Amino acid sequence: MTAAPGPSHAAHFVQPTARRERADLTGLGFRLDGGGESLVFLTPGGGAPELAYWGPRLTGDDTVDTLAAIADRAVAPSQLDAGQRLSWMPHAGEGFSGWPALMAHRNGELLITQLRASRVAADNGEAWIDLTDALAGVELRLTLALDADTGVLSSRARLVNLGAPLTLDWLAAGALPSPHAEVMLFDGRWGREFAPVRQSVLTGMLMKENRTGRTSHHAPPFLIIGEAGFGEAHGEVFAVHLAWSGDHRLFAERLRDGRVQVQGGELLHPGEVILARGEAYETPWLHITRSATGLTGLSDRLHPFVRDTILGGRLKARPRLVHYNTWEAVYFDHDPARLRALAELAASVGVERFVLDDGWFAGRANDRAGLGDWRPDRVKYPAGLALLIAHVRGLGMEFGLWVEPEMANADSDLLRAHPDWILGASGRDQPLGRGQYVLDLTRSEVSDTIFAQLHSLLAAHDIGYLKWDMNRELTHAVSAGRAATHRQTLSVYALIDRVRAAHPRVEIESCASGGGRADYEILRRTDRIWTSDTNDPIERQAIQRAFSIFFPPEVMGAHVGPRASHTTARAASLRMRALTALPGHMGVEADLAAMSADERAALAEAIALHKTLRAWLHAGRTVRLEHPDPGMVGLAVVAEDRAFVSAAQIATPATATPAPLRLAGLSRDRDWTVRPLHPPRRPRATLAQTGFLALGEPVTVSGRVLAHAGLPMPILHAGEIIAFLLTREAK
Repeated sequence: MTAAPGPSHAAHFVQPTARRERADLTGLGFRLDGGGESLVFLTPGGGAPELAYWGPRLTGDDTVDTLAAIADRAVAPSQLDAGQRLSWMPHAGEGFSGWPALMAHRNGELLITQLRASRVAADNGEAWIDLTDALAGVELRLTLALDADTGVLSSRARLVNLGAPLTLDWLAAGALPSPHAEVMLFDGRWGREFAPVRQSVLTGMLMKENRTGRTSHHAPPFLIIGEAGFGEAHGEVFAVHLAWSGDHRLFAERLRDGRVQVQGGELLHPGEVILARGEAYETPWLHITRSATGLTGLSDRLHPFVRDTILGGRLKARPRLVHYNTWEAVYFDHDPARLRALAELAASVGVERFVLDDGWFAGRANDRAGLGDWRPDRVKYPAGLALLIAHVRGLGMEFGLWVEPEMANADSDLLRAHPDWILGASGRDQPLGRGQYVLDLTRSEVSDTIFAQLHSLLAAHDIGYLKWDMNRELTHAVSAGRAATHRQTLSVYALIDRVRAAHPRVEIESCASGGGRADYEILRRTDRIWTSDTNDPIERQAIQRAFSIFFPPEVMGAHVGPRASHTTARAASLRMRALTALPGHMGVEADLAAMSADERAALAEAIALHKTLRAWLHAGRTVRLEHPDPGMVGLAVVAEDRAFVSAAQIATPATATPAPLRLAGLSRDRDWTVRPLHPPRRPRATLAQTGFLALGEPVTVSGRVLAHAGLPMPILHAGEIIAFLLTREAK
């Protein structure tokens, strides 16, 4: 049995340049340069390449020769005579006793591989290494591409079966040898995504696996490994990200000789990939980058990589429109008159895109019905959506719509007509999530039907935006008796690609109960990530801080929610909510009619401020500021001649008087004028603060002073925030 046919893997964003083959590379090595970095790989004995150097850019032409001369490691007693090779593709057939990068079998017969390089080609920051093993009946190609501008390395492996049917259990996209052992993984849950967790690899393995069919809330495919105690501005660190929206595995392993390897790849279920003769499997991309200056240095590389390579620069030419989302205002209770009134209020505060969330389509009175029938509910909308859309457009706003195309309720015309279209195992009662089933998009008739519904909807209406949600994890992910998470993930990509091709002006947001599907591969075909379903600014400060390590602010959906959070029941001031949302892709998700006139005026002021700043906020450098008080979250977004700085107090401080906030990232040899934005309005005796903060007046200070002495902080209660605008003075 072979792998069921499905859509091809996501298109490569790395386009191979004309290859100038150099035969002398095979058996010696090659070097990649980019982003001020050099990587040197050796291929001793013609095997899989070994990373011998990753650091500041090297000079000279004899680098490979020099590193080859000093590459040998001592072999400890009671080990194999040749020791253990930790290559970019380590495998057990060479005596490697750690977790191998390749595990496969033929009808239970273990595949023993001793891959040898048959060709190594390198040019313009890219390398292709062909590895063959005729006896094992496999060929493997490694593709390595180092981005010229950012120094981000992208790695993937492609395995071709040359013999009898081959069951693939694991194929890593690469194995990074790490000189360090302190690991930052990311945990979380719904409403609390991207929670960093630090551990050290003292022995054995630290592994995060995801089996939910999406990138998940609890085990997103991101890992950072670095020297002990690394921080925002110090320490050598490596960021590792598997660009894949399905099941995955990331781990760091301490080998018995003391070295540490990091691997990442798709988690394959038993029998999920069985290759017939001539068939191939290709891993997702594994993106890796290095920083000598801590986590902010990683963002300095990853953000422009996302902007220019993952997104292809498509968001640079247009502003990120301010959203109004209806969910927390109306939920399923859709009344066209009320929605028109909300649209008028949204326009009055400066909103530019009105997004109609869940509840608009046929039979959708609650979350137990309607999914799969993507046409307007004639009870709620007797005239369809056209009148509401025309009203929104007449107010000068773009219209957006919520959809969940991968799902269906049992109570839907779709599943009543096609109950066999559910992704699942025959004869099994499938656990439900939000009362819904997953559609088997690996079947062409299913994906064709869903595409036809979306295409008809978009062709008939002036819709500029889709909020594409996924509220259900995959369970019993089986199609035609075979594990299908791999094929389902590719089918989701294919469906989104098909919609985009048919409607290229429509932007798409990736949402999965909040931040449950956030990765570079889904971002290649979408324009925004809904970071979390919580709009509580206290929670959001922590979520957005960790999210910003890997993602730039312009793709980070960030909304001003209601005063009392619907997810935490915690109340927060409008200032705290607005300034937390302001640096990202800003929006509003609250009942504007329930706000006072003064609150709407303050919200309009915040939105207007965002609009004046967003052109450079969404192109600037994100600097996560460190403060001695762990309850104070500092952020700076720095452009060439201006900066936005905020300090949010998310927990009661332990000290009576706060320490200054040191501002990293500014030009130190220039003067900067600092203007407080809305200083806390409390009596001076309570504020216990004199000088420019109390008066709200600007002050001019050198960047060097701001970096070392810092800005004085007012005494902030938990839930308060202060922000500053900085302007660099001319020489």
